Amino acid sequence: MVSIEVKNAYVDFPIFDAKTRSLKKRMLGKVGGHIGMDSKVPVIEALHNINLSLSEGDRVGLVGHNGAGKSTLLRLLSGIYEPTRGTAKIRGRVAPVFDLGVGMDNETSGYENIMVRGLYLGMTRKQMEKRVDDIADFTELGDYLQMPLRTYSTGMRVRLALGVVTSIDPEILLLDEGIGAVDAAFLKKARSRLVDLVNRSGLLVFASHQDGLLMDLCKSAVWMDGGQVKQQGSVREVLTEYKGVDPFEKRAARRGMKKGPGGKGKGGPGAGGPGGKGGPGGRKGAGAGGPGTGGQGGGGAGRTGPGQEKAAGGGKPGGGNSDGTTQPNADSKSTANGGDTNSAAASNATTGNPASASNPAAGGGQ
Repeated sequence: MVSIEVKNAYVDFPIFDAKTRSLKKRMLGKVGGHIGMDSKVPVIEALHNINLSLSEGDRVGLVGHNGAGKSTLLRLLSGIYEPTRGTAKIRGRVAPVFDLGVGMDNETSGYENIMVRGLYLGMTRKQMEKRVDDIADFTELGDYLQMPLRTYSTGMRVRLALGVVTSIDPEILLLDEGIGAVDAAFLKKARSRLVDLVNRSGLLVFASHQDGLLMDLCKSAVWMDGGQVKQQGSVREVLTEYKGVDPFEKRAARRGMKKGPGGKGKGGPGAGGPGGKGGPGGRKGAGAGGPGTGGQGGGGAGRTGPGQEKAAGGGKPGGGNSDGTTQPNADSKSTANGGDTNSAAASNATTGNPASASNPAAGGGQ
């Protein structure tokens, strides 16, 4: 059964070669753990009274400013650091992904580094041999995989490391963010692969400064501050308290703005006015309603259409309303509700002659 149990854990680092500093300078520090000066040797309290209980299926994000203790906590959970006081019990195979470059050799090829990095993460040689082609396709490095790692740029190194990391099947995945050096297109590709990796893992603890990744990958969060757990709860609760704003609402608003840009709506049709009064020969003229004012679509106000047209037989044009009713002998000023059709007079002459067509309504500020 995969689980993590940490009770009253402290991690202290004695600094034997630290130089004496004034009290004023000590008080100015805003990041990092507490520096104890009670003894002759300064001691950094990197973690202070940590209590965590995690089980299979948990997806926990770690948030906090630089020096808050996130990476130190990950190293405690991986077994790299032993607690100075208290206990930390880890059950399950741990895949620590703190530094994407750990376990890689500058003088060997990309292919060789794939094998070495996989072995470092707890995979067997046979398992890595089965994954080499998939990793090579993902990295898109091509012939560079046969070149020494020292010829790679920072972004290329991250691609290679991510390819290996996201191919493993961990029971406990401890992930420290480090993917900022790659281009946007590859980051999108890596993001979906990271989601698959998290789904395969039994338990995830992920330290990150990117709200989007935390919201996508984690269910709960822990806010670290000064080496202590300041708050623990759902991702939304913790991030809102830490950031001072609800990141979920912020993202929803941002997506809403992308979907509904202003000025793209089209004005709807205005209803045609009634026919004009009878013209020569006693026939009833067909009056054409003038175009209505364009409605608001997508947040953008429409333009007013061109001038009105007089009704045949000397009648005045009727006013078209947005609800389809008419106003006799009034200026046509219909307010459209959406659509891009013409505002046509619906009244036919009594002789059976068709009504004259109106000018098209100019809808929407395009």
